[in-house]
Amino acid sequence: MLVLTRKLNQSIMIGDDIELTVLSVDGSKVRLGIQAPADVPVFRTEIYVEIQRERGGAGHAQDVGSEVEDALRELGTAPE
Repeated sequence: MLVLTRKLNQSIMIGDDIELTVLSVDGSKVRLGIQAPADVPVFRTEIYVEIQRERGGAGHAQDVGSEVEDALRELGTAPE
């Protein structure tokens, strides 16, 4: 996992078409803006996992979910 530090109003690019911008920081909450082509689906992880379960692809979705939870736990911000 690549970990980057960004300040308010700074961005990162994912490929040539996706820009992720830090819009605000309020305590432990960060608002992100995602600019991506309309054909690129963007979901919160918990929604993505649920969609994959409904489609019968729960194996990969669980891997993604647990990977995110592990990273958050390392940062000390895992959901209770």
